[in-house]
Amino acid sequence: GAGGGSVVTIREAPSVSAPKPAPSFSDAAKKAMPAVVNIFTTKDVKVPRQPFMDDPVFRYFFGDQSDPQTQKSASLGSGVIVSPEGHILTNSHVVDAADDIEVALADSRRAQARVVGSDPDTDLAVLKINLPQLPSITFGRSDRADVGDVVLAIGNPFGVGQTVTMGIVSAKGRSKLGLLENVAGYEDFIQTDAAINMGNSGGALIDARGRLV
Repeated sequence: GAGGGSVVTIREAPSVSAPKPAPSFSDAAKKAMPAVVNIFTTKDVKVPRQPFMDDPVFRYFFGDQSDPQTQKSASLGSGVIVSPEGHILTNSHVVDAADDIEVALADSRRAQARVVGSDPDTDLAVLKINLPQLPSITFGRSDRADVGDVVLAIGNPFGVGQTVTMGIVSAKGRSKLGLLENVAGYEDFIQTDAAINMGNSGGALIDARGRLV
């Protein structure tokens, strides 16, 4: 320069072949996430009668409370919309004995749901909601899944937003787990190491193309 300043060398990235981007499954997640829902259930639970309610002094001050007391019990889980008509697949234990079931969609819509069918032995249940223009997931071929295949678990726990975890198919045809007492030989489960956190029960397990397995 005019003052005889020092030379500054700037390194630029080569314009030829750029390094390959790290593998991403964002397309698969984005394809499936609109169909994953939060399931909020409540049921009435009878509160056990306390022995002191039979005490004459207690009844004098607080009156006769012989009627059984009930309180609301709340539970949260996840599910996945499997048909545009509003059928939702979830775990049976998520909706077991629920008196009220509310479903929250990824697009913030909410709807009351009813149980269409439930199979506690395989821990599966089908719900039904009535809303227009519902997103639904595409079914994959679980029989073609192989050990080592990448899978994603998507849930909507606690209604705070969706979470995605990644793992692989760890094993196929898992049986003799003690889950089915009356249906011998019916167990045929896929094992995965994708994290299933609290509230994610009933969510979708998808393949690398966003299909439900």
